[in-house]
This record gives sequence, structure tokens and C-alpha cells, in this order.
Amino acid sequence: MPIKIPNNLPAAGILEQERIFVMDADRAYSQDIRPLKLLILNLMPNKSVTETQLMRLLSNSPLQVEVELLYTESYVPSHTSADYLDEFYVTFADIRHKKYDGFIITGAPVEKLEYEDVAYWEEITEIMEWSKTNVFSTFHICWGALAGLYYHYGIPKYDVAPKIFGVYKHHVCTQNEWLFKGFDDEFYVPHSRHTEIRKEDIEKVPELTVLAESDDRAGVYAIANLTTRQFFITGHAEYDPLSLKAEYDRDMAAGLKDVEVPLNYYPDDDPTKAPIVRWRSVANLLFSNWMNYYVYQETPYELDSLFRFQDGI
Repeated sequence: MPIKIPNNLPAAGILEQERIFVMDADRAYSQDIRPLKLLILNLMPNKSVTETQLMRLLSNSPLQVEVELLYTESYVPSHTSADYLDEFYVTFADIRHKKYDGFIITGAPVEKLEYEDVAYWEEITEIMEWSKTNVFSTFHICWGALAGLYYHYGIPKYDVAPKIFGVYKHHVCTQNEWLFKGFDDEFYVPHSRHTEIRKEDIEKVPELTVLAESDDRAGVYAIANLTTRQFFITGHAEYDPLSLKAEYDRDMAAGLKDVEVPLNYYPDDDPTKAPIVRWRSVANLLFSNWMNYYVYQETPYELDSLFRFQDGI
């Protein structure tokens, strides 16, 4: 798809080098098309890396997509300059009156904290509550998924050691569900977590469906409320080939004791060898299925009618 992004966003140069069709705001305005409007709440420290990863996958469609980037006003990230945020990001105050076809909430490096101890937890909960009436479908990733399940459904998280770290084999748990349309019987996805959620807690909530899981330590992978089109994804299909390597090297340099060599990532689990990518096609299919079946196919043409649509009026 041609993906519309803010003028001069650094991710644009990387995407264009990969022959991904991007257009800046000026060009998009010249096209008489109703683009899909997506909002990304980027909670990761290195925002430009996460922007590029997600936009690479959101471009895998013939539709025009207009992306806005959101950051938390209650906690200013230390790894991103104020000028960068002012130029490319918006705050919740800027967009709370708007409606969106789709919304992505990323992971965050705060999983060892209790949710209520996270500096921006109050703002995050306000945004998640807002999403129930102002967003047609929401896609939560890693910590964003755990936080969403806790806020909306009271699902607790549990500490694990060593870290769930590597590229794990998964299988689909339901038949004919669109999010996993076209998936193989087994597929691989990266995980990087110090915490987990448990299937028995999810099964106590009748609104939730487990869509995919791993028989290994990664456990439950994809959970959904299919009625409200909320998706909770515990892994990182969006990761670049070297994302896990960067995390492993960082953790080793920091002397962390609860981190092992990422599973199924290096040949023979040998970190001196070049990693093998097993999840690229999974990532593209996962995001394109979400965009097509849960955002484009069903969202109302007039986003101002979204609230009435959600209520079945």
C-alpha cells in the first residue's frame, strides 16, 4: 500500500531503500481517496526503530494508510529528543476528539514493574478506555498486550526466570479465524519477555478467545475479543532480523543473570553465528490479515459514525 507518514520522518528513507511505497502528507492530500486512519502509541525507547518495523508491515496492502504517532505526555522518553517528538508525534490531548480505523499499542520496557507503578499508567488506561469508543480495532503488542488484558479483563501477569527469549514454534488454536488465515500448521515468532500470562486465567473470561499458542515456554501467543475486535499479541513478529541479537548483546554487557541465549535464533543456539530469520512471512501475513479483515472490510466509511456503529445503531 502507499503508506502516508509525516513529512521528513526518518523511517521514510529506510522504507524507500527497501522499495516500500511511502508518500508524505503533501502527496497524499492530492489523492481523492478515503485512507485508513491508523494510530500507533509507541512506548518503545528507540522510537524510530519501532516506527520503521511497524510501517514496513503496514505497507503490505493495496490500500492507502494514514499513520499518526502518539506518545505519552505524562512521561517524556529520555531516548528521543523533544524536537523529534514535537515534529512527528502527537499527544492524547491532540487526538482524543478523533476516531480511527485501527490502533496499535506497542510493547514497553517496564514489564518488571507492577502496572500501577508505571509512570504513565494512568494516561495509558485513559487511552485504552477511549479506544473502546473511538477505535474500530485495536492491536496490542507484548507489554501492550499484557497491559490491555489486565486493564480490560483483569488478567494478571507472572514473573518468569529465565527470560522468555527466542524464536518459538506456535500453532493455531481455532479454525477459520481471519487473523491466521493462510498460516501454516506451525509457525515461528520471536518473544522477549520477563513475564507471562496464563491460559487458565484467560479461559475464565468468556469474551476472550485464545487464537494461537506455543507448547514451549512462550505459552499463549494471540488472544482476542472478536466482538470488539481487540487483539492481544504476546510476541514480536515485527522484529528486525537483528533485534534479538541487539537485546542479547545489551543484556550480556549489563551482566544480567536471568537471560539465556535466545532459543532457535542462532544456528545451533551458537551466538557466534549469524541469526536465521524464521518469522518474516508470519509478520507480513499477521499484519495484513488484521488490516484487511478487521479494519478495512468492516470499518464504517464515515468514521464520525463509529460510536453509533459500535453500539449497533
